[in-house]
Amino acid sequence: MTIRRTAVALAVAAICTGSAWAAAPEDERARVELLHETTLNLIQLLVEQGVLKQEAADAMLKKAQQQAAEKTAQAQAAEAEATKGVVRVTFVPETVKREIREQVRQEVVAQAKLERWGDVNAVPEWLDRLKWEGDFRLRYQGDLFSENNAPEATFQAIGQNVSNTLEDRQRERVRLRLGLSANVAGGVDAGIRITTGNTSDPVSTNQTLGNYDNKYSLVLDRAYLKLTPVDDLALWGGRIPNPFFSTDLVWDDDLNFEGAAVRYAPGAPNLARAFKPFVTAGVFPLQEIEQRTGVAAQDKWLYGAQAGLEWAPSTRARFKFGAAYYAYRNIAGVLNTTPTTTGLYDLTAPQSRQKGNSLFVIDSDANNDNTQDDPVHGLAADYRIANVTLVADLAEFHPVHVIGTFDWARNVGYDQTEILTRTGQNIEPETDAYLVKLTIGHTKFSYVDDHEWQAFVGYRYVERDAVLDAFTDSDFHLGGTNHKGFMIGGSYALFKNTWLSAKWMSSDEISGLPLAIDVFQLDLNAKF
Repeated sequence: MTIRRTAVALAVAAICTGSAWAAAPEDERARVELLHETTLNLIQLLVEQGVLKQEAADAMLKKAQQQAAEKTAQAQAAEAEATKGVVRVTFVPETVKREIREQVRQEVVAQAKLERWGDVNAVPEWLDRLKWEGDFRLRYQGDLFSENNAPEATFQAIGQNVSNTLEDRQRERVRLRLGLSANVAGGVDAGIRITTGNTSDPVSTNQTLGNYDNKYSLVLDRAYLKLTPVDDLALWGGRIPNPFFSTDLVWDDDLNFEGAAVRYAPGAPNLARAFKPFVTAGVFPLQEIEQRTGVAAQDKWLYGAQAGLEWAPSTRARFKFGAAYYAYRNIAGVLNTTPTTTGLYDLTAPQSRQKGNSLFVIDSDANNDNTQDDPVHGLAADYRIANVTLVADLAEFHPVHVIGTFDWARNVGYDQTEILTRTGQNIEPETDAYLVKLTIGHTKFSYVDDHEWQAFVGYRYVERDAVLDAFTDSDFHLGGTNHKGFMIGGSYALFKNTWLSAKWMSSDEISGLPLAIDVFQLDLNAKF
């Protein structure tokens, strides 16, 4: 009986206490609710054990609830009276305080690392998004001409851009290129590059020494934006690097393109993939012509598209294949029909050219008047070039590589009948070109301790109208088309990123006037 009384007393005390605590501050309410629930469970257990009768338990709970309600009302009235004019502040648990402190600490540390607080050598964050690169080349070049060559005046009479065919020439030349790439934002990059050279030659950045100590000029060689919205897709706009996989058979190494290009290479970031296809396309304005009275020439354009595949069956073998089509629009000359319209189509003449392509005089007065000093020459043919390029890179003796290159091009836009109508000349088609080359050695010259070296030998054959002579290699045969011959050379690293190279190129004409040229180049190169 004593135990039962004690249990009942505890239950009643718990109920009363819980009821009193119900009016306590908000931070205690959770504990009050837990205690209240525990008390109810205890009373129910006493009833089940026969310690209390159900009627007694109900009466006990009813009385306790009445007392709790009276005390709660009194407490609320007292609290209302005491808090008149008092501003309440929300209570923040200690755990929340710790979480806030940790979050603030992490943000401050991240900002300190980003802005390099306390680092006396720190530079502004935006400088980390800039990347500089450049190179310098000091060259000796010897141009050797056969005594059996036709005089330069003979070439000039038919419009070929030839200034010397008989007198050997020695030149010292320099080339400086300095480029800057800037990461504007995620997926947006800008690039610029300045070089030596001049604005009238798209395929050379050389500066010849011997100008009576006069200063050199610098030109803006590149200026473009590159967008990479996704990993597989890249878009360029402006004056951009050559976006196509190619050799110097069609495009000189120093040539940059003006316009817009897009490249899609699915899976390119995944280095583990053996097959990596790619597609490249571009639209490039060659010459914008203001349409005005007395001018009938149209804007000149270049459209290009290429599809290819890179296959890497192992880490020591890589093959890359590309098939391209390059279509020039409004590039052929148009004859001025009568003396009264002389000059109407003068701007159809190419703005830049080297030598080799078939030409005709587009000025009608010049066609009928042999006394004119400077007749205007235009290209006789249209140029739509199909091009196939293949490179095989074998590294079984890594770091020494064996690289084979084959490049073939044909002007499929050459139409002999159309040329006859346009020029009055029946010009036989010479529209094929190819290049084969074997290279053995290191692919880069970064560490002189490895005695890095490279050697190559190759053969080049470019018929008169196979490619546009303005944009092909400017060194072999001193530029242009209508030549054939071999090349041999090598390089050896002297210091880190510094190497000496030599090249010998021997060429002869394929058809037309005799012109044999040997070119020797000795270069000291530095890359930074």
